[in-house]
Amino acid sequence: MQKIESSFEVPQSLEQCWEFFQDVPQVASCLPGANLDEEVSTDNYEGTVTIALGPVRMEFEGTAEILHRDEESKVITVRAAGADRKGRGQAGMDLKARLVPTPTGTRIELEQDLQLAGAAAQYGRGMVTDVNRVLMDDFAENMKAVLEGRGPTAAARSAGGLVIALRAAWMALKRVAARFFLPYQPDRV
Repeated sequence: MQKIESSFEVPQSLEQCWEFFQDVPQVASCLPGANLDEEVSTDNYEGTVTIALGPVRMEFEGTAEILHRDEESKVITVRAAGADRKGRGQAGMDLKARLVPTPTGTRIELEQDLQLAGAAAQYGRGMVTDVNRVLMDDFAENMKAVLEGRGPTAAARSAGGLVIALRAAWMALKRVAARFFLPYQPDRV
């Protein structure tokens, strides 16, 4: 299990953001490669997620279910699980979204517990975290576009291979470079 936390801010009100998160298929449409196309029952959906990293393309079929919705504290928890169509792995995620009012809009705090098995798990923890950050950055931009009435960008339709891999590799390179090339700063007393 890998816990990943991220946050971003949008200029819309807490109420507008809360309403956005009530439409789970709309939320999924903002995540590159995700599509919830069937409502099985109240708060239960089926759909697909496609992610490509370079030459590797995984297509997951699965479900998403709202586990918890707290109107007062503006917290929603969703569980998603799926298996690769070719039987190469499984993925599961519990996602908690907490909405916090700010003076200029709303901060969206996301906490993900991610479980990967099979081929999906062969990528290192760092690579999974970097790819997740790329996807969350895209999600934030798409959510902003939807809230502004523009709809998700074309990038929301696919989590495209080389671009995501390059963006994740760039994040990793910046992290390594920062470790080795930042000037030495001794502890001050």
